[in-house]
Amino acid sequence: MKRIEITSFKALLAKPFAKQIQKKVNKWAKNPIKTQDKVFNNLISEAKGTQFGKDHDFISINSYEDFVKRVPVRDYEDLKPYIKKAVAGNDNILWKGKPIYFAKTSGTTSGAKYIPITKESMPHHIEAARNAILLYVAETGKTNFVNGKMIFLQGSPILEEQNNIQIGRLSGIVAHYVPKYLQKNRMPSWETNCIEDWETKVNAIVEETVNENMTIISGIPSWVQMYFEKLQQKTGKKVGDIFKNFNLFIFGGVNYEPYRAKFENLIGRKVDSIELYPASEGFFAFQDKQDQKGMLLQLNSGIFYEFIKADEFFSNNPKRFSLVDVKVGVNYVMIISTNAGLWAYNIGDTVEFTSTEPYRVIVSGRIKHFISAFGEHVISKEVEQAIQEATQKTSIRISEFTVAPQINPKIGLPYHEWFIEFENEPENLSILANKIDESLQKQNSYYFDLIEGKILQPLKITIVKKDGFKDYMKSIGKLGGQNKVPRLSDNRKIADLLYKSKLVK
Repeated sequence: MKRIEITSFKALLAKPFAKQIQKKVNKWAKNPIKTQDKVFNNLISEAKGTQFGKDHDFISINSYEDFVKRVPVRDYEDLKPYIKKAVAGNDNILWKGKPIYFAKTSGTTSGAKYIPITKESMPHHIEAARNAILLYVAETGKTNFVNGKMIFLQGSPILEEQNNIQIGRLSGIVAHYVPKYLQKNRMPSWETNCIEDWETKVNAIVEETVNENMTIISGIPSWVQMYFEKLQQKTGKKVGDIFKNFNLFIFGGVNYEPYRAKFENLIGRKVDSIELYPASEGFFAFQDKQDQKGMLLQLNSGIFYEFIKADEFFSNNPKRFSLVDVKVGVNYVMIISTNAGLWAYNIGDTVEFTSTEPYRVIVSGRIKHFISAFGEHVISKEVEQAIQEATQKTSIRISEFTVAPQINPKIGLPYHEWFIEFENEPENLSILANKIDESLQKQNSYYFDLIEGKILQPLKITIVKKDGFKDYMKSIGKLGGQNKVPRLSDNRKIADLLYKSKLVK
C-alpha cells in the first residue's frame, strides 16, 4: 500500500513540473530569432580562443554575414583534420578544453566517425528528451505511465577510453545520465543492455520485460518491431494485452507512418506517440503537440541553425539561410554550429518546416539518400508518403522497404524498383504498384514528366522474404541499435546485395 502512495505522489508532482517546463519552452519558442541570435553570439564568443576560432578569425565576426564569409559549410571529411587532433587529446581545438565524450558512429564513406560531445552540449541531449515527455504531460494531463516500467531499445552503454576521453555510441553515453528517480523504473537491466549481439539482446529483453508493467516503450520503429514480434511469438498475445498499461510509444530515427498500421496490429490498439529528432551531433527537435504536424526545433540548446535549399545544395556557392528567412514546405539541408565544436556542419539530413510560429520541422530524408538517376530527384518523404497513401484503408501491412533505380532492365524502359517486405502480401501487387506510382507522380512533377514522356516506365515491386531486411542489416554488421535501412538510394548497392543474398522472392 505504501508503494502505491509513493508512485501516485510521483505522478502528482509530474503535472506542476510539466507546466513549469512548458512555460520555459514557450518563452524561447515565442522569441525564436532573439533566441538564435543569443546562441550565435555565445558560440562565437566562447570559441574565439580555439584553434578553429583563430583559423577562421572569429575575433572579427560581428554578424551572421561575417560568419558566412569566414566559415564554409563542411561535412565530416572536411572537419576531420580538427577532429583527429581532438581525438588525440589536444586542448582547445574545436571548442574550449577537451570533449568529455566522442560519440562513435558508423559512417558510410568515412569509416567510423567521432562526434565530439562537451560538458556544455551534453545536458541538452538529456533535457530535450525529458522535456518531450513533460510537454506531453502538460498537454494531455496523462501521468499514469510514471508508475510503470519504461524501456529504450539502445546500444551498449560500455564505453572505451582514449586520451582521457570516453568513446561510445550516443545511446550508450546517454544511458549513464538516467535520473535517479527513473532508474528503478527503467529497463532492461544494465547487464542485458551491455549485450552486443542484437538478436541475443532482444531475446534477453523479452525475457526480462514480458511479465512487467511496461508503460513507455521507446526506440527506432524497425527495432521495436522486432521486440514486439518476439513478444508475440513467446506469448501468442497482442502487445497491448501483454502490457495492459502501455500507452506511450516514443520513437525517432525514421518516419513512423509506414510502420503505423503494422504497429497498431501488433499492439492491438492505438497508443499515443511522441516523435524525437536526436543525433550524435545534437538533439534537434521533438514533438510538442499531439495534434500538430512536425517537431519543435530546439532553438535554445547551444545549436545555431542554417539552411540550404536541397535542390540548390550541389550547385556552386548555394545561398545559406538563417532561421529568419526559411519558408514552410521547402526542402532544406540543415546546417549546424554547436557548443560541441561543430561549425557550419552538414549533418546530411533534409528537413521541411511545417510551421514558423513556432518553428516546427519534419525530417524529409538524407541529402545523399535520393533517386535522381534520370533527373527526378525523388526524396525519402515522397516515397514514404506514397506508400502510406497507397496502403491506407487497406489491410496491407509493410514491415520494411527501400527503393533503387533500375537503369538497364532486360526488357523495356528503366524504372524505380521498390523492394518491400510485407507482413501480409496484397492479393494484387500491380494494383498496389499503380497506387504508389500515382501518388509519387502527384508529389513530384519531374517524376511525372519522365513517366509521361516515356523516359521511365511505372515502378515495379520486388517482394523481400520475411526477415530479409533484418538479414541484410546483419550481413553488413548494422543490425540493431541506431542503424536503419535507407529508404532510397541513387545506386543499386542495396538492391544487388538483396539479390545476391537471395533475400528476394
